[in-house]
Amino acid sequence: MVRDERQDWVLPDVEDVLASAVAVRLPMRTRFRGLTARETMVFAGPAGWGEFGPFVEYDDPEAASWLRAGLEAAWVGPPAAVRDIVPVNATVPAIPADEVAALLERYPGAGTAKVKVAEAGQTLDDDVARVAATRAVIGRVRIDANGGWTVDEAVAALRAIGDVEYAEQPCRTVEELAAVRRAVGVPIAADESIRKADDPYRVVAADAADVAVVKVAPLGGMRATLALAENIGLDIVVSSALDSAIGMAAGVAAAAALPRLELACGLGTGTLLAADVATSFQMIDGGVGVRWFDAGATIDTVGLALGPEGQHRWRERLRRCHRLLAAR
Repeated sequence: MVRDERQDWVLPDVEDVLASAVAVRLPMRTRFRGLTARETMVFAGPAGWGEFGPFVEYDDPEAASWLRAGLEAAWVGPPAAVRDIVPVNATVPAIPADEVAALLERYPGAGTAKVKVAEAGQTLDDDVARVAATRAVIGRVRIDANGGWTVDEAVAALRAIGDVEYAEQPCRTVEELAAVRRAVGVPIAADESIRKADDPYRVVAADAADVAVVKVAPLGGMRATLALAENIGLDIVVSSALDSAIGMAAGVAAAAALPRLELACGLGTGTLLAADVATSFQMIDGGVGVRWFDAGATIDTVGLALGPEGQHRWRERLRRCHRLLAAR
């Protein structure tokens, strides 16, 4: 075993991790992030279940942080909670406006909705209509462009869309976020500019964001997420990375441990999955309850497990990422 000097815990041997590891394919109700199914890997340790689910396009150095997060969950467990319920937002994919109301029925009590915009192949008119349809059901709306606009496009889009709680990652770079923020005065949330950045604090130095959207898996775990939240000096929204119920438990645990939580979190995406390895986190009265899958929890992969080629592919990816963590 190798000690993780950054978080003061010991990396388990890779064979111990792989002993219970299963790669699964989770079908989705609605296309999201260009996906119709979510591939990920789950495994058990002495503290519970962990998830290793970097998206397929991520290279090994980036994916290694996702493995660190899963190992922390399975071998260390959650941090101490200061709340039992975490408020969450409804999530509206890039669907036609006339489908929005039915989708929002999956989010009982939601006081905030996040709407995906800037989808490839769609128009600004599509975005405006989708946001308006959402606003007719849930008054507080935030939008997420996933870096899909230029500065000029973002400025025009925000003026057309109208009042929003904030715009998440309207453009790709920190400098572009700062330019949009100056131009329109709309609160800006940084997501990719934090979780995919060599220096996640650049958004603060550049006065480019009002909100930090943080995700446990790409940041390397619950405790790493809490450390960044403590130091970055922005309002925090803990969001999912389209996790299974196991990964979602780590996101909810991180949000539950935050000393201050003013905004609804993006931890309601379990409703996007048509099947999961455990009962997905379901919103009740606008929030989700804290829940942990300990080592004795029943995890069901029947009908979801990938075939031999898929298992081999994920196991080899985990081995490579484990070697990177050990080398660090």
